[in-house]
Amino acid sequence: MKLTTKGRFAVTAMIDLALRHEGGPVTLAGISERQKISLSYLEQLFGKLRRHQLVSSVRGPGGGYCLARKMAEISVADIICAVDEPLDATLCGGMGNCHEEQQCMTHQLWTDLTKRMFDYLSSVSLGDLVKEQRAKLGAAPLTKYSVDVAPEPNRVVSLATA
Repeated sequence: MKLTTKGRFAVTAMIDLALRHEGGPVTLAGISERQKISLSYLEQLFGKLRRHQLVSSVRGPGGGYCLARKMAEISVADIICAVDEPLDATLCGGMGNCHEEQQCMTHQLWTDLTKRMFDYLSSVSLGDLVKEQRAKLGAAPLTKYSVDVAPEPNRVVSLATA
């Protein structure tokens, strides 16, 4: 079982949106540029996210996308399921016909794994991921250079990497 780029990109794009939503609607072009995800692919993903009421769209100049719910109310499982990403570790898609129309010997193992993955992804909110990203950004230095200024105003004496 492997999470495809569809699920990964949807979660990444939603984190980007959530980090910026307080400033108003966020454009897909901006997300595309920052996250290096194709704009046309984002349009497809956000159509699905909108239909599942995770985001809402604002048309016109200054338009873009906003979160349709509070960050704490959107789980990673919600995002992944909204973009039709299957969360299933079984070979049979959970149908139980994996071995000559019968359950294989490991069917229950993979079914249990699927449930645990879903439970875990349901327990992680978009808000949790945003807090994690903000903590990382807050810990990063604002600039990679330090500037020493001489007693005379506006005169740079040295430029050294921090």
